[in-house]
Amino acid sequence: MPHIAIPEGLPGIRGPLSLRPEVAKPLSAFMEVLMRDSNALSRGERELIAAYVSYLNNCFFCEHAHGGVAQYYLQCDIAFINRVKQDFNSTDLPGKIKALLAIAASVQKGGKHVTTVQIQEARSAGATDIEIHDVVLIAAAFCMFNRYTDGLNTWAPADMDFYIERAPAIAAKGYALD
Repeated sequence: MPHIAIPEGLPGIRGPLSLRPEVAKPLSAFMEVLMRDSNALSRGERELIAAYVSYLNNCFFCEHAHGGVAQYYLQCDIAFINRVKQDFNSTDLPGKIKALLAIAASVQKGGKHVTTVQIQEARSAGATDIEIHDVVLIAAAFCMFNRYTDGLNTWAPADMDFYIERAPAIAAKGYALD
């Protein structure tokens, strides 16, 4: 049960955002830019980073919502997304994405955990300064979103099909709130 009165049927972050449209509007616009605008990182890669950070933060709703969208964009099965979350180094992801996921994991612990060695490894794997910037921003943003979602004890459907079935609509429509 949520810690505050949130309209029923609005899962995860959507519930508390419905209480504050003046907050929801800029956060939704931020998500559109961060996760969907033109970028050197694909939408699928950005969603994978969001799902991974949410997994590290133990935010059930965000982990599975963004994992489902990552699965859709990357045209893989959810088992692959789960393997990435468990041990991305053992997957066949490109070295650049592995290096960026390592940076995201450090950001999740705290910004000062990102090391010069990690940045050098990402650059050596082909990451640009913009990609490094964006992975840090995505990881930091999802730490905030995860804490907002879980700090209010929002409702999250337990059925994994819910997240997989919503992914095509999110890919088509984006994160605009209606």
